[in-house]
Amino acid sequence: MPFSLTPNTEFFCALAPHNEALKVILSALSMSEGFIKVTGEVGTGKTLLCRKLINHLNDKFVACYLPNPYLSPDELRMAFAKELGVNTEDDSVRQNLHNAIEARLLMLRKENRQAVLIIDEAQSLSWDALEMLRLFSNLETEKSKLLQIVLFGQPELDHNLANPKVRQIRQRISFSYTLRTMSSQEVAYYIGHRLTTAGGSEHIIPQGIRNVIAIATKGTPRLVNIVCHKILLRAYGQGKERASWAHMLSAVLDTEDCKNRLLPNTRFVYFSLVLIAVLLSFNVYKGLS
Repeated sequence: MPFSLTPNTEFFCALAPHNEALKVILSALSMSEGFIKVTGEVGTGKTLLCRKLINHLNDKFVACYLPNPYLSPDELRMAFAKELGVNTEDDSVRQNLHNAIEARLLMLRKENRQAVLIIDEAQSLSWDALEMLRLFSNLETEKSKLLQIVLFGQPELDHNLANPKVRQIRQRISFSYTLRTMSSQEVAYYIGHRLTTAGGSEHIIPQGIRNVIAIATKGTPRLVNIVCHKILLRAYGQGKERASWAHMLSAVLDTEDCKNRLLPNTRFVYFSLVLIAVLLSFNVYKGLS
């Protein structure tokens, strides 16, 4: 399915916002900078970018991925240690976990490898967990950091980091990037890219329909996926090889965020009513004939 909501890196579309974000992160990692931050609204593709980053890293890096940061400091330390390859089953190691983590990081550095802690949904980190990350970031040699930390989060992450409690972390963020939504042209390309990547034809969803999808979704990748998935289901259910305006209209009105964005638009309401009237008239004419 070309528009599944599961983040699949095979469908990664290197549009400007995601491509630029990936370049910023990789540049920062190559310079061994401490904290790196990527923020974006809900549905802008942060998790997909996160997984793309992990797949993109070469053997020089040891990626430690935490998809659920809603953890206590001890749980965060334990999760990080497991990702790092520390034997957490040993009681003596568990009692001195911070030292074990530092020893593992030093061993990696001797092997000319760099540990990278990648945290998704970082806006959910508690104050204590953020303080734990700060302590991790203190681990360093005379020349460089032993650990680099990449934070992916919603705009609430910026709000949290603005708090004086965590000003030390905020000052250590050397690189940051804010993911934007897609433009109308990018939405059109994105839809075609996913259709062809799945083995179909990009003409299944015509250009005009893509333009309206861009307006309805405001270029949010997740909403584009939802609407396009519904469009394809409707077309398939009617045995059609191409999506129609009726399929698009039905899919948009069936998606809360899109419907709420377009209904206040009087031009769209007028367009929708005219389209419905034309479709009804066409069906009546076919019935009479």
